[in-house]
Amino acid sequence: MYSKETDCVHNQQQQQGVNTPIYTSTANRYIGYDEILYPRNFNTENQKAIVGKLCRLEKGEAGMVFGSGSAAISTVLFSFLKAGDHALFSQEIYGGTAKLIVEEFPKFNIEFDFIPNAEIGKLDSMIRENTKLIFTETPSNPLLSIVDLEAVSAVAKKNNILTVVDNTFATPIIQNPISLGFDVVAHSGTKYLGGHHDLCFGAIVTSQKLMDVIYQSALNFGGSLNGLDCYLIERSLKTLALRVEKQSSNAMKLARALQENPAISAVYYPGLEGHPNHMVAARQMKGGFGGMLSFELKDASKTEAFLNRLQLIIPALSLGGVESTVCQPSTSSHASLSEEERLEQGFTDALLRLSVGIEDADDLIRDIEAAIAGIQ
Repeated sequence: MYSKETDCVHNQQQQQGVNTPIYTSTANRYIGYDEILYPRNFNTENQKAIVGKLCRLEKGEAGMVFGSGSAAISTVLFSFLKAGDHALFSQEIYGGTAKLIVEEFPKFNIEFDFIPNAEIGKLDSMIRENTKLIFTETPSNPLLSIVDLEAVSAVAKKNNILTVVDNTFATPIIQNPISLGFDVVAHSGTKYLGGHHDLCFGAIVTSQKLMDVIYQSALNFGGSLNGLDCYLIERSLKTLALRVEKQSSNAMKLARALQENPAISAVYYPGLEGHPNHMVAARQMKGGFGGMLSFELKDASKTEAFLNRLQLIIPALSLGGVESTVCQPSTSSHASLSEEERLEQGFTDALLRLSVGIEDADDLIRDIEAAIAGIQ
């Protein structure tokens, strides 16, 4: 048993080289069926090296890596849901996941409901006889609301319901949902796990029993990864703990500075004592509160001008990289939602989502302050 910092670096496989070799072959010699190695079978050496690390970091028994976070999440959902089933989803989830549910589930006669994170205490009343799965995301995208994972898990276990959580924002360095009672953990690895804005992949970690079910659907859907991408992912994981620690400490400094700026009307960050779920976050997130925060400008009409005046922070859609990026969720990550749906989730065009990188925190603060001064 090693620390997370050590598990990020070492793959615990015996090999001659320090790094896992890149296996590019899609045809491999075998004698028996059990020896077949094939990328779509999720069993190549590069795939197994990543999964081994993720399982140790997330405290799970088995895992898989996919071509995107959406591929990972859709594979899990369609592995356990069929026509006539019902699923519950947190209302505050990634826009792409919400779009998948709203557009694809009706085609398969799968029923669903969304529940606001603020009303998660009413989860019991939302459960039906045919409810088979509960899906949540914490911290949420984009308002950084927090779901009490132990409380949700307790309700689900009482009703024999599967639980799935998107752990992208927290990363396994800060939060381990399996240890808090959840069944399946999903990641958009494109974000923090990759961490350099140059990879697109997804991952899941769970028990071996549940993986045996997921594996059959994963084979059919075929969303696996090639050897080169796997090699780059393993390289990125070696610095995950270092990156997340710096991003998290930077985010706390920025959140406190933004709170003091008169041009900003609200700051959303679970590390702030004034955050409505700060105590829950402090209990289930260890070693920091993550590198994501959101804030609102008092004058929403100046949002575009503010973004254009930033010199260091990059206006970009993605997040979790070493460079700080910022976006307007209403026109990017959650553009698929209507204005009414966004208002139901509690955010407007004034909201900006900031992914804090590993730069000097004071440089980032000065960049924001200069951009604000330029639009006054």
